[in-house]
Amino acid sequence: MNRPRNFYRFQNEGLLLLRLGIGFMFILHGWPKITGGMEKWEQVGGAMSALGITFGAAFFGFMAAFAETVGGLFLMLGFLFRPVTVLLLLTMIVATLRHMVAGDGFGGYSHALEAAILFLGLFFIGPGKYSLDNKMLGDSTKNRLY
Repeated sequence: MNRPRNFYRFQNEGLLLLRLGIGFMFILHGWPKITGGMEKWEQVGGAMSALGITFGAAFFGFMAAFAETVGGLFLMLGFLFRPVTVLLLLTMIVATLRHMVAGDGFGGYSHALEAAILFLGLFFIGPGKYSLDNKMLGDSTKNRLY
């Protein structure tokens, strides 16, 4: 039986490229926030007011900066991939809501919303073959149902 040609045989390389590019960009976004200190963390954490949370702004700001910076690195490495995508997804949801509540319009919140959609998709796809998770936990590509 002739099997159809696999036009998607470079999925793992594509996932690696996606992880490296997006991870690096999030490190660049997060680094000024994480090194900005208490004043910057309070400013970033103030976004939680869009959810009605008006306390702990510095804590939430630091956590967002940490998620973007360290999460970006872990995304690049494919390490703790699914927990990292959840943290980044939540961070982007809050960022989206903050921009919406501030009345920034579609142009103001579209980047954060697009990133949230990306992290949700990556959560389901997984890190791919070229990742630390795959190296440490075994080849997840062998357990496919299709």
